Amino acid sequence: MIANLHNADIPKPVLDVIGRLRELGHAVYLVGGCVRDMVHNVAPKDFDVATSALPEEVQRAFRKVIPTGIQHGTVTVVQGGTHVEVTTFRSEGDYHDGRRPSSVAFERDIVKDLSRRDFTMNAMAYNPVDRELVDPFGGQTDLQAQLIRCVGSAQERFSEDGLRSLRAVRFAAVLGFSLDPDTRAAIPATLSVFRKVAFERIHDELVKLLLTPRAELGLELLADTGLLDVFLPELARATPEAARLARAAVQAAPVELEVRLAALLSDLVDRTQARDICLRMKFPNKVADLVALLVEQAKLETRVGEPDAALRRLLARVGWVQLPQLIAVARARVQAREPQRRSEVEALFTRLESLAAAKPPLTPKELALTGADIMATLGVGPSPIIGEATRFLMESVLDDPSLNSADTLKRVLKEWHARTAR
Repeated sequence: MIANLHNADIPKPVLDVIGRLRELGHAVYLVGGCVRDMVHNVAPKDFDVATSALPEEVQRAFRKVIPTGIQHGTVTVVQGGTHVEVTTFRSEGDYHDGRRPSSVAFERDIVKDLSRRDFTMNAMAYNPVDRELVDPFGGQTDLQAQLIRCVGSAQERFSEDGLRSLRAVRFAAVLGFSLDPDTRAAIPATLSVFRKVAFERIHDELVKLLLTPRAELGLELLADTGLLDVFLPELARATPEAARLARAAVQAAPVELEVRLAALLSDLVDRTQARDICLRMKFPNKVADLVALLVEQAKLETRVGEPDAALRRLLARVGWVQLPQLIAVARARVQAREPQRRSEVEALFTRLESLAAAKPPLTPKELALTGADIMATLGVGPSPIIGEATRFLMESVLDDPSLNSADTLKRVLKEWHARTAR
């Protein structure tokens, strides 16, 4: 696996930063996720540099430096238009709030820096100039064994930062790895610390987990370790079969956040609860509203055999833009729950898509008569009757879209008015 490191494509600006600090006599390494990814033969998303140089020494070494987190030893070097994050080796004091260390001390030893990290696979450092891998905790071995294992005591690591237990599960899902037994056992034992974690931080990890190809595995681990009960009790407290089917629906759904959220929740909660859960998990209102709508309408298999008029009313409720997402949720549910009904439900999806493709009027704006036209036709001014008339016309064209011409709508409107005015 170390050959992957030596063959990795490291951007020139990163190498230039490392070379400059080494010229000045400082120890410099790539650290953390980028080393893990390179060892694992995955292209890193970013490259973090750690050095024995103090922040002020790094600032003096380069022309443009942004003090992004200088109190914690981190600055951003702008090199060739690329932002390179450089952090001084450091150790940390005690954690008191389940999130941040009470103090940070700068160090000259890379091993001391690595010893404060969460998992062995993230506690490796690589010097690309000398092609030296520093791996004091067996990260390379654990990667090869596909194992998530804490650095040192798992109980201590999870007690320091409550989010680490959720990160362990997320890494297991993303990478398809197993949790080391001691690491797994420490999660239920430190749930009190996890309860201190802000929902904003949980949100980011949950999104990554839901969008992994192994979301079902991640959700099962969340349930088995007790993490799920802290932030999503509606799923954690479902019957084992209901929870299993919900996870299976997520796995069957395309990798799209709103679709997977709706697939997860559609058979466990109603529309209002779904929206409340999304807001609790710090999703934007727009996401919460869409998920709530998809949850409300997800059981499309109950609509097999309905007439076109009823399906057009469904389209009016959902909107043709959201129809592909609704079909994706419904398809995932049926695949997980009633695969034997797949053909008849697919026929329904085809009908819905055909109806949508015909572009029937689905909103008052698409009526051939405006509000002013309605007032002129009825010979009235602004009044509640205009709203009643608009609703009548919408119901009429949903029953029969061919009515949506100005002359026809004026005729049916006059007939309606004559009946209701008696």
